[in-house]
Amino acid sequence: MATAAATSASEPEAESKAGPKADGEEDEVKAARTRRKVLSRAVAAATYKTMGPGWDQQEEGVSESDGDEYAMASSAESSPGEYEWEYDEEEEKNQLEIERLEEQLSINIYDYNCHVDLIRLLRLEGELTKVRMARQKMSEIFPLTEELWLEWLHDEISMAQDGLDREHVYDLFEKAVKDYICPNIWLEYGQYSVGGIGQKGGLEKVRSVFERALSSVGLHMTKGLALWEAYREFESAIVEAARLEKVHSLFRRQLAIPLYDMEATFAEYEEWSEDPVPESVIQNYNKALQQLEKYKPYEEALLQAEAPRLSEYQAYIDFEMKIGDPARIQLIFERALVENCLVPDLWIRYSQYLDRQLKVKDLVLSVHNRAVRNCPWTVALWSRYLLAMERHGVDHQVISDSSKELEELRAAFTRALEYLKQEVEERFNESGDPSCVIMQNWARIEARLCNNMQKARELWDSIMTRGNAKYANMWLEYYNLERAHGDTQHCRKALHRAVQCTSDYPEHVCEVLLTMERTEGSLEDWDIAVQKTETRLARVNEQRMKAAEKEAALVQQEEEKAEQRKRARAEKKALKKKKKTRGPEKRGADEDDEKEWGDDEEEQPSKRRRVENSIPAAGETQNVEVAAGPAGKCATVDVEPPSKQKEKAASLKRDMPKVLHDSSKDSITVFVSNLPYSMQEPDVKLRPLFEACGEVVQIRPIFSNRGDFRGYCYVEFKEEKSALQALEMDRKSVEGRPMFVSPCVDKSKNPDFKVFRYSTSLEKHKLFISGLPFSCTKEELEEICKAHGTVKDLRLVTNRAGKPKGLAYVEYENESQASQAVMKMDGMTIKENVIKVAISNPPQRKVPEKPETRKAAGGPMLLLQTYGARGKGRTQLSLLPRALQRPSATAPQAENGPAAAPAVAAPAATEAPKMSNADFAKLFLRK
Repeated sequence: MATAAATSASEPEAESKAGPKADGEEDEVKAARTRRKVLSRAVAAATYKTMGPGWDQQEEGVSESDGDEYAMASSAESSPGEYEWEYDEEEEKNQLEIERLEEQLSINIYDYNCHVDLIRLLRLEGELTKVRMARQKMSEIFPLTEELWLEWLHDEISMAQDGLDREHVYDLFEKAVKDYICPNIWLEYGQYSVGGIGQKGGLEKVRSVFERALSSVGLHMTKGLALWEAYREFESAIVEAARLEKVHSLFRRQLAIPLYDMEATFAEYEEWSEDPVPESVIQNYNKALQQLEKYKPYEEALLQAEAPRLSEYQAYIDFEMKIGDPARIQLIFERALVENCLVPDLWIRYSQYLDRQLKVKDLVLSVHNRAVRNCPWTVALWSRYLLAMERHGVDHQVISDSSKELEELRAAFTRALEYLKQEVEERFNESGDPSCVIMQNWARIEARLCNNMQKARELWDSIMTRGNAKYANMWLEYYNLERAHGDTQHCRKALHRAVQCTSDYPEHVCEVLLTMERTEGSLEDWDIAVQKTETRLARVNEQRMKAAEKEAALVQQEEEKAEQRKRARAEKKALKKKKKTRGPEKRGADEDDEKEWGDDEEEQPSKRRRVENSIPAAGETQNVEVAAGPAGKCATVDVEPPSKQKEKAASLKRDMPKVLHDSSKDSITVFVSNLPYSMQEPDVKLRPLFEACGEVVQIRPIFSNRGDFRGYCYVEFKEEKSALQALEMDRKSVEGRPMFVSPCVDKSKNPDFKVFRYSTSLEKHKLFISGLPFSCTKEELEEICKAHGTVKDLRLVTNRAGKPKGLAYVEYENESQASQAVMKMDGMTIKENVIKVAISNPPQRKVPEKPETRKAAGGPMLLLQTYGARGKGRTQLSLLPRALQRPSATAPQAENGPAAAPAVAAPAATEAPKMSNADFAKLFLRK
């Protein structure tokens, strides 16, 4: 494998530097080299069976003859050719980029990508010493990934020349296996240790490494097999009779663990063993096969999903937690963290399990340390780490008067404050620590542990200048610190300042000041305190009274505006009810071809529509019709249509079906709206759609007076469960428009009833996406969102016509998936549109006010103004003679029309006789 190749490649370089050796030493070196080569190839052959031909590509630098060539060495030794100037230009570019990256790291050493780019360029330029230093600096700050560690290890192996270098490589392997549990690194470690078998204690070192590797990742379902086979091949390569039992033991241990390709391992054991396989081994093997069938669905889900596969790992962890095997639980957590190392919730769950269940000191503290290295921004991980150290008795450094320790502590507090100022306040325009908790702790430490009240007072002065001087609790906190570690004079000074500055609860501060002066102050101090507190409280009460009056005036204005809105709604509702109740009288008058004086003018617009495009035929009688508004100021003259058109319109109106709704059937009826107005025969087209929910008794579409479909209908079912199931069809597309399906509720009895399916509060597992291109489909967006977790629901927001608005809501399985999706999707470009992604937190909707009617002193409802069916016209001319006008204010109105005539006879001048259309015609002809 790669280790053998790297080892053989490093030997010619060692010989060139060390000079000639004795013949005996050369023979020994050659013998050791041959033995390593045989063992490594045996291990590589076993690994090839499991890992496939991908591993073979790592050994392309190994020569089959003697293995003395290595790809990096050969490239470094190549002489410049005729294109040397091209390489010089590329090298100059790389050097400039290296200088830029080094300067960037000097400014911000926590730039992860900058570290990676610098290492790549230095390695490309062959700067091996600088590469080593850059990697060392990066590993001190960040845990390295498997790829970075393997690259580093291969480079160090290629440069290893003697035993000291080999020990250095061993140290690197120890650091690598501590960052993350990676089977590939353990396999490299074991194979590299095989190369040192000729050294003192080499055999024990190899066995120790393989045993540790098996205890760490030997249970890995898919990659653990390579380690087992490499260990067995190593033991088989040692030709000793005593080692046969060791190989037997490895076979038996492996067959008792559920691993992929177990059948081939069992067949290999049967072929290798001269004796029959013991019954106990067969039982353990069958038991492992049964366990493998339980684990396969979760392993296959991981194989099919794409990284980071957080939801799949969490399901796997839940399964392992139910079984309760600590070794397997630890392994699945480690596997999940390799791909999700930046998810704090996963680290918290892992560390919580170790704290409560295993309680092994070294393991627990190691995991806590790795957690804060991967997610140093998470406060919960740091607090758990500190608790774990205290729980396991780790020695804490006690803060003392030592100048070095004290300066380090103060420097840490200073860095924290500078970080909050630069990274939070300047970038987000918000205070990262509004209550100044960090500075309060710093002041408390200075006062209690360092006996430096002067520094504590300076810190509290800084706290108060940051907008905290108006809060009584802040002053009382400062006062308590002075009482415990300061003197009475500074306590008095702090309370006097508090009395003048506090604006939220000045009474508390005044009471504390008076209490202190009563017990510890002189008579003069008491008088000064009383005078200051009384003056301050009087000023505060005056300010509060002014504020209360101002607030009361604003509330009164709001109430008046609300009252006006209520009156307007009540008047509009009363007018609508009045028109509705007069409808039957109009229809009767229309059929008898007679109109009574004072009828509602709602029929006039429809009459004008019927005749505006019609021309009466010659010789036909034309009737003149005059209508007056409710105030007697508006009258219009319309010419009636021809008799045929009149009969046709009347028949159309008589034949139009009346849609009556029985409110007792609301529980089995749904209200369907937002349907296309152009829909022909809505009942026929909608019936198959709703019959999927249950038996449909009736579909009642609503038409206008002209026979046009108005876009909504009632659907009555036979059973209530069918109606409930039909509500799930809300927003279903019908002829290109989203169909709205809602419960059938009488709005007059339930005016506050609103149908809104979705939550209007904060939902941490749901995302709100804006800025989407209108051409983006639900399937395309779902494919993008699935990469970050399990999508439970996805909704594209559309208008009433079904056109997308560029907005969407995506619901994930849990909060961690949603937070991860926000970090990775916010600012993403989709079809040249930059989208914005945030946690769903809709603004609060304004609740409509309930309309109330305004009553006059006498009881009847007053209408401020009344307009026609089309509202207030721009030109409403009165065509009614003044002699025939009636004052509307004196005519009492009944609920469904004009009130009955009073018993007392009224003057003839104030009562207009009933007139027919012919009478109106005569009046106009007289002029």
